[in-house]
Amino acid sequence: MKIKTMIVLFILLIFIIILFQNLEKVSIHLLFWEFEMVPLFILFPITLLLGIAIGFLLSTTRKKKKSIKDDGEGE
Repeated sequence: MKIKTMIVLFILLIFIIILFQNLEKVSIHLLFWEFEMVPLFILFPITLLLGIAIGFLLSTTRKKKKSIKDDGEGE
């Protein structure tokens, strides 16, 4: 098994352990909104997915900028 796959599986295992150890309900204040009694086991995956989406968007914009820069240097 590749080392990258093993690291991803290990991080996923840690995430699942953290998820099931945090079953409390919390209130969230976001700008003008307030959400009462949101379970942490719902909040954690949402936060993880937002982080993955932001990372993906940043990586694709960097790749596009780099390819545009590389194309302009050949002229």
